[in-house]
Amino acid sequence: MPDTIIDLIRHGEPQGGSLYRGHTIDDPLSDKGWQQMRLAVNSYAQWEHIISSPMLRCTAFSEELSNKLSIPFEIKDNLKEVGFGSWEGFTRDQVKQRSLDEYNDFYADPVKNRPISFEDINAFIERVTKTYSEIVETYKGKNILLVAHAGVIRALLANIVDAPAKGLYKIKIENAGISRINATTGEIIFINNNL
Repeated sequence: MPDTIIDLIRHGEPQGGSLYRGHTIDDPLSDKGWQQMRLAVNSYAQWEHIISSPMLRCTAFSEELSNKLSIPFEIKDNLKEVGFGSWEGFTRDQVKQRSLDEYNDFYADPVKNRPISFEDINAFIERVTKTYSEIVETYKGKNILLVAHAGVIRALLANIVDAPAKGLYKIKIENAGISRINATTGEIIFINNNL
């Protein structure tokens, strides 16, 4: 049986630019975001199935690509981004202006220093990795594209290498960046490359 390959792609830039968007803000892709996504996947057509976060910035592109490649796609609710609570809808600079200490504390240790109404990081990682395990089991020997968010991709990559949750935000995931996992061997093939 061939190896199970999971390609992870972060959505392109949403309308409104760079903000903390968890799962309560559902902005669509900007024109730039659409261009980023189309360029990232280019002529790659080896995927057999697309699985998407339920957020519009992921599903609209997933549906377009599914139609273009004539392959199925499905939505998995547990692949939505982590909830950013009181930071949702604000830029980094706005969050820093409101409370620089809270911002610095969060990035120093995002496990212990969750701002008001942030989703629990361990619960987030658990829901994402459980869904990933179900995908790997269901699609053994297939090449799958998973369209999701920076937080989801960070959680999966950190889980594969047994990195602690405290270091999640040290993994930079670009808009339309693609990472590849060989789920059969448990290896990360590359992070943030274009195919």
